[in-house]
Amino acid sequence: MREEINSITEAIIGAAIAVHRELGPGLLESAYEACLEFELRDRGFDVKRQLELPVNYRGVKVDAGFRIDLLVNGMVVVELKAVEKLERIHEAQLHTYLRLTGLHAGLLMNFNVVRLVDGLKRIVRDLPE
Repeated sequence: MREEINSITEAIIGAAIAVHRELGPGLLESAYEACLEFELRDRGFDVKRQLELPVNYRGVKVDAGFRIDLLVNGMVVVELKAVEKLERIHEAQLHTYLRLTGLHAGLLMNFNVVRLVDGLKRIVRDLPE
């Protein structure tokens, strides 16, 4: 599983860099999200966009308004931003999504940077061997 997740996250990063090179910084998050979805699908990945994420409260699924920007191959959560800089709250959001889904890996990407690698954070939670 570890190798598969590593392979998927590497491919997502590559696709995101391609999108960022084409569009540059300064657009709305939704534009990057749509283009990254297109790029990933074009590369053969299964992508779900704006996936509702209910909260399980006392055994009842409650719609709390959470939505995953992109879920790739059912394994990696991708949270996109177009902000001046990534804050701890953005990381906390991705940690929450991983906890609620039971998934192990996520990417936090800020497209409002000159070089995408400067706005990229990979978060791994309880990754099994």
